[in-house]
Amino acid sequence: MEDPRLSRMYAALLIRTLDRWRRGLWHVAVMRSGLLTMILLTAALLGLAFGWRAHTRGEFARLKSELNSKPLVTPTTVVRPGGQDAVVLQRSQIAVGTAPEFLSATLLPGRGMNVLQITAYLPGKGEVQLLASPSLNDIEKILDGADATGGTNLSLGGAFEAPWANRISGPTSADGKNLTTSWDGRILSLPVTSREHGTDAIAANGLLLKRASDTVKTNVMPDGGEAVGVYDAGDFDGHWISHTEITTSVQLSSRTLEMKISARNTGNEAEPVGIGWHPRFVIPSGDRGQATLQIPNGLRVEVRDRRSGLPSGRLLPVAGTEYDFTSRNGARLGEMSLDDCFVHLRAGLLDNGPIAELRDPKSNYGLRITAMTPTIKAMRAYAPAGAGFVSIEPQFNYDDPFGREWARDEDTGMVVLQPGQTVEWKIRLEILSLSRAETDRL
Repeated sequence: MEDPRLSRMYAALLIRTLDRWRRGLWHVAVMRSGLLTMILLTAALLGLAFGWRAHTRGEFARLKSELNSKPLVTPTTVVRPGGQDAVVLQRSQIAVGTAPEFLSATLLPGRGMNVLQITAYLPGKGEVQLLASPSLNDIEKILDGADATGGTNLSLGGAFEAPWANRISGPTSADGKNLTTSWDGRILSLPVTSREHGTDAIAANGLLLKRASDTVKTNVMPDGGEAVGVYDAGDFDGHWISHTEITTSVQLSSRTLEMKISARNTGNEAEPVGIGWHPRFVIPSGDRGQATLQIPNGLRVEVRDRRSGLPSGRLLPVAGTEYDFTSRNGARLGEMSLDDCFVHLRAGLLDNGPIAELRDPKSNYGLRITAMTPTIKAMRAYAPAGAGFVSIEPQFNYDDPFGREWARDEDTGMVVLQPGQTVEWKIRLEILSLSRAETDRL
């Protein structure tokens, strides 16, 4: 009887021999002869032919239409403050990450080009929001309800002010909605934002706050971007003289934000113009006491009473007082409360204009504001004790520029534009890394 193990051995030998013959035939018939190349080429040609047939029958167009009509993600609610889309200027962080740099700026063309938020990269902290401001998604709830003068803008990051900055005072109208003041013999009627003692009231922060832009353009740049908004404000709904066109420009790069506002008199009469910016900068470390403020050398406007914040008309030196923030490294804020205007600003010998700085030594970070145009005659410092922000406000005009408290020969900063003339307000905002030696001194 035949051994079954011997049969299995012969069978395995036969299978291996046949497999060796098959691989040899494939190598000779296909690999060496180029048959494989022919097979692949034929498949490619058939694929192209099928694609062309589908194209001529419109199948690709129908597929594209179906994909476009079915979004891949669920769309979110669009937030349009003032009825216009927000504009976000963005740039990519430099890979090294050893120095602070700006990353984005969010602007609201529908609310006077308000700078809602600025973000930056800070070494050791990552991405940080630099302005005390609500998120874009919360804006609609905040703006809901009565906001006749746009005053809500003042709590939204950094509002631009025109055709005047900060406060103007005057007696109220019979209905209490407006106040009156005069310029060059002309009576101005301005919306009341708050009341002073007796019959007087205050109109604050201009008439641009809630105005929507007429046109907005954005430009992508090698290291950031630029947004330009144009506001054909006319006579500001009957509250101002002549007609005015306001053009705002915000340009983002890694180390600077340049902001420019021009006002052009498009009417037939001379008009006064004041321009300013009202940012609310946070202190990233959260420690206000150790933060320092530097203000350009100049004079402080005396305030006649802190409740209204209106000036007395006197200009006081700051040297040797608690308001002396003029040293190279500034002075600590501590628990001091500020709501003061500084004028007769003087620039350093090699500076492009008067400079103010806010520094947070614990975060090894600072911000520098340079007034780039000589028309900026004043800087306000607003930093209530216990608040989480510091406002440094470069502006053309003093507080209450039309007030009777001022001497006749005092230039209170309002620029007079004849028909066809233009005036420019321009600042540069820089982000700084504080040196170790400087931090230790502070």
